[in-house]
Amino acid sequence: MQDEEQELRTRALLSIRKKREFMSHLIAYVFVNGFLIVLWATVAGGGFFWPMFPLIGWGIGLFFHGWDVYYREPSEARIRREMDRLRGH
Repeated sequence: MQDEEQELRTRALLSIRKKREFMSHLIAYVFVNGFLIVLWATVAGGGFFWPMFPLIGWGIGLFFHGWDVYYREPSEARIRREMDRLRGH
């Protein structure tokens, strides 16, 4: 029972860390890209919207980071079904 509690605590700590790292990543994305948009608006005066490149590129990375953090792990029932399928049952 003690080992199960320790394993659950370890998983909870990992989840908390991953969520904190994602929030840091999201905040950096918003501030840096916000700065780039302000820079574009003041220097380029509304010309070609070049900030779209870091917005899209970094946004894709941010999406997958969020997916890693918030996508739910498969249930035990789903794991058992897949194991049975792999066994050929």
